[in-house]
Formats: sequence, C-alpha cells, structure tokens
Amino acid sequence: MLSQRTRYTIRALLHLADRHGEGPVQLAEIADAQNIPPKFLTVMLSSMRRAGLVESLRGREGGYWLAREPDQITYGEIVRLTRGSLGLLPCASRLAYRKCENCVTEDQCRLRRAMLMVRDETARILDHLTLADPLPADEPQGVEPEIIPEPAASAG
Repeated sequence: MLSQRTRYTIRALLHLADRHGEGPVQLAEIADAQNIPPKFLTVMLSSMRRAGLVESLRGREGGYWLAREPDQITYGEIVRLTRGSLGLLPCASRLAYRKCENCVTEDQCRLRRAMLMVRDETARILDHLTLADPLPADEPQGVEPEIIPEPAASAG
C-alpha cells in the first residue's frame, strides 16, 4: 500500500504537471486544490527539489514548477523517492535489498519469488506511466475495488 506521503507527493506533482509551462504555482494553491496540509507539502516539495523533480522561487511571485517535462517523470521514480522501493518485502527489492529476518533461505522462499514477480510487474507499469499520461476517469475494465469484510465478532 502506498504511504500517505507518496500519495500526497504524486497528487502535488500531478497538479504541477497540469500547470506545466504556466510559471510558478504557489504552495497554497497546490495545498488547497489537492487537500494536502501546507506544512507537509512544504517538506515534500523540498524533498522533490533536492531530488531534481521540482524547482522553486521564493517571494510573492514565486512558487513551484516541475524541473523536467511531465513525460520525463514516472510514477516509479516518485514512489522510489518517497517509499524507497517498489518491493513489498525487503528481500524483493531490487534497489533497497535487505535479507529478511526470521526467514528460510532465499532459495527456498516461495514468498520471495512471488513478491519478486509482483515487484517486477509493478515496476513495469509504474516505470512507463508518466505525469503526462492521460488516465481514464473511471476504473479500468475488469478491475473491481477490493472490499475486505470486517472480521466477525467472536461470541464469547
């Protein structure tokens, strides 16, 4: 699951992509339009500036804008910058690999092999999806929202 930080960052960068070429966008506009707490947004955009995705200008006429064209910034890059990895397990990460504690050996671990497949497919999609890509307004066909039933209360 994506963290709130990652979701906020993607929404803020999408807002900047929508305004690309129009000049600096003020923080308050992004915060209001995307329903992001301004203090949190300041920290996120500073981080994206250090990573080279955003540029900024202080002052009354200042604000933020994308440092690169929207079609040159992928969702995969943003997720890696905010989350550190696309892998759901530390041992399934390609760039932030760590051996799992309390596990069987990696060559015996079927969960790791499954999560590597998930990671690779996730990377294939996110590394080709850019801020410039139009996305349909409705759910992709054949994809139903996952509804997890609440556990039944024990009768005890």
